Amino acid sequence: MSVREAGQKGGETRKEELGPEGYSQLGKQGVEALREQRGPDAMSEIGKQGGEARKEELGPEGYSTLGKQGGERVRELVEKGKQSEGGRDE
Repeated sequence: MSVREAGQKGGETRKEELGPEGYSQLGKQGVEALREQRGPDAMSEIGKQGGEARKEELGPEGYSTLGKQGGERVRELVEKGKQSEGGRDE
């Protein structure tokens, strides 16, 4: 078993122990601790690094395709929201 697999297994076990709300709270505590250690912009910097790595991984065409898929998904969700609002009595 690799270190990564062991970490995933431990994370899944912990998630089962805490349940969805407890696991979410644990994540929030981790983010807060990271901000205290690295400053208020820590999560933003991590996101930028991840985005750059993903961009290099996919290349220009792949990154463009990913953006188009995201746009399509947003349109689907907006349409679904409009349909559910139309069925309500307000």
